[in-house]
Amino acid sequence: MNLKNTLGVVIGSFVAASSMGALAQGQGAVEVEAFGKRYMTDSSSDMSNGNLLGGSVGYYLTDDVSLGLSYGEYHDIRSENGTGNKNIKGNLAGLDATYHFGGQDEALRPYVSAGVAHQNISNVPARTGRDHSTFANVGTGVKYFFNDNFYARAGLDGMYNIDANQTEWAAGMGVGMNFGGGSKPAPAPAPVAAPEPMPEPVAQVEEPMEMVRVELDVKFDFDKAQVKQESYGDIKSLADFMNQYPQTTTTVEGHTDSKGSDAYNQKLSEQRANAVRAVLVNQYGVPAERVNAAGYGESRPVADNATDAGRAINRRVEAEVEAQIKQ
Repeated sequence: MNLKNTLGVVIGSFVAASSMGALAQGQGAVEVEAFGKRYMTDSSSDMSNGNLLGGSVGYYLTDDVSLGLSYGEYHDIRSENGTGNKNIKGNLAGLDATYHFGGQDEALRPYVSAGVAHQNISNVPARTGRDHSTFANVGTGVKYFFNDNFYARAGLDGMYNIDANQTEWAAGMGVGMNFGGGSKPAPAPAPVAAPEPMPEPVAQVEEPMEMVRVELDVKFDFDKAQVKQESYGDIKSLADFMNQYPQTTTTVEGHTDSKGSDAYNQKLSEQRANAVRAVLVNQYGVPAERVNAAGYGESRPVADNATDAGRAINRRVEAEVEAQIKQ
């Protein structure tokens, strides 16, 4: 497989990935990457340093552990002995397991890796034909996720040539896409005790009325629309109030911080509002016709979007319900 075909496979994988609906890192995700490495040969091998260009595909066995296959082709390597300055060609195919530190929601994820590789090169100094070598590899580096799907990587690999009993190095960078995974389903919320029924007021002639109100404020993680487990109790309190006063209706309003485009944030705010509406209707039994959902994107901040703390407050869904009762 030449370099053109290798890059074609990687680019094709990126295009296919971008057309899929469920994109997220985590267990079950597939990861494709294009990389370039600087290959630093052992000084006793009589070869110059060169470049390794290629791609890889991996699968996340857990949220933190992935298993990947890689393939790259060597460029710009030449022999450095008395036989002449020959152009050395070949390829390297590898299988590596990678452990990622940090959580799925963190942008910066350091990693360590270990695996094996097979090298196939020609025109090796002082040898004839092609040279086949087996490597044991270890590596470390860091990935930066621009969002759940796209990342850049920088790393350093130590490569021990078992057949030649020598150690070589490869330092490189890559860009990749991560798709097909998703967050694990949230565990069922712990049962919440129903509020004590309000005492019936003593009937009086022309009794004055009192307005009572329940407010809801659900916070979301960055670039997420999944309702967190700790928010279920507050949502249930709103549902209990609406079920107690069947004449009430509400609109759940979704909001985002200022990160991202207006169009993307508008869609994300609608997804957040619909996620809270689904919990009210499907899990706590509020009739669907009594709950509306609306998204306002980043247009209604309640805190400063210039700080992390302010953006966390703005990633929210709000709702309120009012009812009149007799005093």
